[in-house]
Amino acid sequence: MTESTSALQEQVAALGPFFTFETHAAGAELSVPWRKLSEVARMESGVMEERVASVRAALAAGGGRPAEAVELRVAASVAHLGLVARVVSPLLGLAALHRLPSAPPTLDDLRWHSGLGGAFALSLPRETIAAAATDHAVATDHAVATDDAGAVAGAGAAGALLEGPVRDLVDAVAAFSVSRHILWGNVASAVNGAVAGIVSAAPALARPARTAALLMLRHPRLRDAHTLDPRNGRFRRRSCCLIYRAAPDAAGAVCGDCVLVRR
Repeated sequence: MTESTSALQEQVAALGPFFTFETHAAGAELSVPWRKLSEVARMESGVMEERVASVRAALAAGGGRPAEAVELRVAASVAHLGLVARVVSPLLGLAALHRLPSAPPTLDDLRWHSGLGGAFALSLPRETIAAAATDHAVATDHAVATDDAGAVAGAGAAGALLEGPVRDLVDAVAAFSVSRHILWGNVASAVNGAVAGIVSAAPALARPARTAALLMLRHPRLRDAHTLDPRNGRFRRRSCCLIYRAAPDAAGAVCGDCVLVRR
């Protein structure tokens, strides 16, 4: 890894635990404990089923109940939100510092080893990090160019991310009887949450972070999954991740950006 790539990795990691990542050479052999994130999206692997079951047990334990007391689709939605947030956060961190890579990594490119209760370990191809820096070097402005060509390129990169690894995760979790409306709402919420984390950790990156997020939120996949108040930019999703239903009698608290929040 070049010094500049290593420095960029450290800068992104400084934004918070969901932005932290390791790196590997694209196509390199897997080494224990790393696994390809693509196995999560292959139902025959059983990895998603295992993760949903683990989330279900953890949610149930929080209310002192057996795992079966939590609906499977609730656990699946919560598991999906965590997976998507972990994937999009480092890439939005790169976008805030430079720009979204024009060719975002696929799930097959990404590596992980599982863990609950926080951000699981994630590794990105070094080539992805280098591409973000290279794309920035040839751009006409910081993070996302303001000219037509830059806007088109940024929208294309955002679309590639949403139609690639993000959609693969949506498709995989939809098999657990979770509405795609909910799942794409999870994606919108993850994007907004990542931006909030960036702004909190590095206020100077607020403008490029929000610009990169808007490229994703304006994509057809997410356009109808949220609303942004034009007066204050407040984000609100148009669905619920269902986590409130994990509490006894489905009477848990809802998230701050939930459609069920009364304003």
